[in-house]
Amino acid sequence: MSKKPSKSLAQELDRYITPFRYDGAGKFRLSRHKTNEKGDLDKEQAQEILDANKKRLIEFQEKLYAQDRWSLLIVLQGMDAGGKDSAIKAIFEGINPQGCEVHAFKQPSSNELDHDFLWRHVIALPERGHIGIFNRSHYEECLVTRVHPEILAKEKLPPKLVTKNIWKERFEDISAFERYLCRNGTVVLKFFLNLSKQEQRERFLDRLDTPAKQWKFSMGDIKERALWPRYQAVYQDIVRHTATPHAPWYVVPADHKWFARVVIGSVINAELDRLDLRFPRADKASLAEFKNVRKALEREGNGRGKQ
Repeated sequence: MSKKPSKSLAQELDRYITPFRYDGAGKFRLSRHKTNEKGDLDKEQAQEILDANKKRLIEFQEKLYAQDRWSLLIVLQGMDAGGKDSAIKAIFEGINPQGCEVHAFKQPSSNELDHDFLWRHVIALPERGHIGIFNRSHYEECLVTRVHPEILAKEKLPPKLVTKNIWKERFEDISAFERYLCRNGTVVLKFFLNLSKQEQRERFLDRLDTPAKQWKFSMGDIKERALWPRYQAVYQDIVRHTATPHAPWYVVPADHKWFARVVIGSVINAELDRLDLRFPRADKASLAEFKNVRKALEREGNGRGKQ
């Protein structure tokens, strides 16, 4: 009897990927996406998947770095306390830091405000062979600036360019930017950590009650929390208008951090597996040189042995 063909990695991990992927096809409503999904897993099972994904990711990154052809851009967006920092720490544990950079985009500097809104993100893009992680990203320019128009006013745009169409235009610019990256060998993976307001409340309380976490808390977080409905509406708009087949959004259930890490890690590994990454092979001239070097090293060793 013939054996059934073994599943590809993408097929193996699909149940943690496809349900949360939106590529712009069909309608999108954020309210239809559960924040507390667990994928029929318990925490122990999730940890096994996370550990397996970490081992895979370490192997993929070595090949990505050595091949020096592709790059990977990971975009993490979400409300405060959504688990972005802890996801980076858990998923990328053991990764060679030489090939991975994390950029957290805070309030823009005066120098950054003197450039177009994508400038500071462009200069932080990962080079070939590298993984770049944007902890918050260019999408803040369609999110925070939309919720807080006074921030947009600081960007020094000519007044006649700030019209009712500015958000539509920024969506178009971002989509074109991401298409350009994909056409030039950068894989773009975008994750929205979909957190419930109730879970955010619990995490804020935990920060207040835990001395080691109090530094993470800011009164500004509470002010932003009061704008929760507005942020949810804007996030829905962002996903609707910037999800494409080449740069889809993954709406990650974030109430259970351990499941969010399963989803994010599974997507990353499945995408890297599709690249068919390989270690570069030496050409014939190099192999001939290697033989000569080996002989020289062996002679050197034999000489030491006689001494």
